[in-house]
Amino acid sequence: MYKKIGFVLIICIFLFSCGQPTASGKLQNVGLLVPETIDDQVWGMNGYKGLLKIQSQLKVDVFYKEGMTEEVAIRNAIDEFQAQDVNLIFGHGNEYITIFNKIAKEYPNIHFVLFNGNVDGDNLTSLNFNSHAMGFFGGMVAGEMTKSGRVGVLAAFEWQPEINGFYEGASFQNDHVHVDIRYVQDWNDSEKAMPLLEEMISAGTDIIYVAGDGYNVSVIERLKEEGLFAIGFVSDQSDLGKTTVLTSTVQHIDTLYELVASQFNDGKLESGELYYDFQDGVITMGNFSPLVDEDFQLKLEKDIEEYKKSGQLPNQL
Repeated sequence: MYKKIGFVLIICIFLFSCGQPTASGKLQNVGLLVPETIDDQVWGMNGYKGLLKIQSQLKVDVFYKEGMTEEVAIRNAIDEFQAQDVNLIFGHGNEYITIFNKIAKEYPNIHFVLFNGNVDGDNLTSLNFNSHAMGFFGGMVAGEMTKSGRVGVLAAFEWQPEINGFYEGASFQNDHVHVDIRYVQDWNDSEKAMPLLEEMISAGTDIIYVAGDGYNVSVIERLKEEGLFAIGFVSDQSDLGKTTVLTSTVQHIDTLYELVASQFNDGKLESGELYYDFQDGVITMGNFSPLVDEDFQLKLEKDIEEYKKSGQLPNQL
């Protein structure tokens, strides 16, 4: 999610014509706040796709605003949404934890949804992906496919559960693998990410789990130049190179947004922290590169099905 040069592009788009039929239940209209942009090809884009899914399936008007990081701008956006009869607002990230917890009581007729945070209030819901498992299965692919015996994670922050999952999965699949883990300390900063990538390449790392956001495309393109490999993150990134991206760990944010909006419409959306995993159909593996052996793909699919049934990863059986 990048900023426009010289200024942050802040847009409020009315995505559908006024007066269309509304959902038959509690839901009126829906708003989305994005900290950066919807054009990042990863996180922001998937939130926008979720908004369009809600529009299509529930027949409500939807709005979004980009560049929403400051409290004053967020408050103004919420007031604008409220004037358009929005009663469900998605804050697309954990950036909204503090502000939503602070102001939710001021808007009792609006339900606020965010990601990866502790919330306190009847009209607040936090969505959390159980991403340890997806990291584990991505790690299995890396452990299976590495030629150098060195794989890596280029992550944003230490707290990401998929990092430990990747380490465990790679080690489970390959007893001799070395896992190199680096942290950008930012979801989007390519200037910080690329030097770390170069260090990993110089060390002989041949497969990297690109567990970030705005820097993912740049990293994958650089790996392609070197004839190295990536495990994609959040979205299916196989379109960046089928012989470079071995697979991706996909969080189907669009499906989750539609599910949450439908639950709210039916009066069944719970407040507090909610957790989602493979079993809920909102996490999957992406397309596999033709380089990944089909027998291994079938084995991995069986492992995932077993996990969905038992909740046990292969190293726990």
